[in-house]
Amino acid sequence: MKIKLSDITSIIEPELIAFDAKFKAALKSDVKILDYVIKYLLRKKGKRIRPTIVFLSANAAGGMTEKSYVAAMMIELLHTATLVHDDVVDEAPQRRGLPSINYIWKNKIGVLVGDYLLAQGLSISMEHERYDFLKIITATVQKMSEGELLQIRKTRKLNNDVETYLKIIGAKTASLLEACSHLGALSATESAEHIEALKNYGYYLGLAFQIQDDILDFVGKAGFGKELGGDIREKKITLPLIYALENGGKKEREKILNLMRKQKELGFVEYVIDFVKNNGGIEKAKEKEIEFAEKAKTELSKIPQNRYTTALENLLDFVITREK
Repeated sequence: MKIKLSDITSIIEPELIAFDAKFKAALKSDVKILDYVIKYLLRKKGKRIRPTIVFLSANAAGGMTEKSYVAAMMIELLHTATLVHDDVVDEAPQRRGLPSINYIWKNKIGVLVGDYLLAQGLSISMEHERYDFLKIITATVQKMSEGELLQIRKTRKLNNDVETYLKIIGAKTASLLEACSHLGALSATESAEHIEALKNYGYYLGLAFQIQDDILDFVGKAGFGKELGGDIREKKITLPLIYALENGGKKEREKILNLMRKQKELGFVEYVIDFVKNNGGIEKAKEKEIEFAEKAKTELSKIPQNRYTTALENLLDFVITREK
């Protein structure tokens, strides 16, 4: 039977409800325009994957504490800020099925709201004197920025390879999920071994998560206004395409890269998608994704097993089987 995210989060539903209230309270502002934009931002909830990882990791490591909520709020503020800034950079008209902040209020407001969210995360860490959390969060922001810049450079040159791709997603995506499980464990236990195992779990989960995301760009179900082939239009060479290019001939490779570079030929996106499917790109990327999921499960086996470790394992299965 297919695993639903709601089945996984059900054991921490009280914690998630409490988190939602704390998160909303942390974002209140006396500045009317800011308060209005924030309320709009909070209208559409995401999957709450990141606080879920924090709370499951904390419970798996020993049990929830007030520090676990601080960790989750810091992570979610960072994540939300990056989404707002990403929409500005990408000039995205939508986010989670609603018009984006930059689309309604223009880029200046979008940038300032993103800055405010980042500042709130720093403020919460200082208020609770969680300097250890702050150190992890700032290192994560640095990695995410480096990963984004490396991806931009590779997109311009259209010359990505497996090693560089994994470096990019390790920095851009996996570092944030690693921070989730790391901070969750840190909020609940002093066992260095258990903290390290959960930290590594988050990293491998993040790699699998992003590979699945990239696979879905070729075979997934559209959702929240997302079309198939978005990465192709943005000239991103992700893992399925990298593997397909390795399997295809030199002439075909040159044709695909030329189509992506010029983006003028009618139906070029569908042509690239078919090329990836016909040259084993999806299957090979799936193999790599499952390899990282297995590594994450190995890390989980290093800590005492309970219903929360089971939920973390189920989360892995949900990630690699999701369809959007």
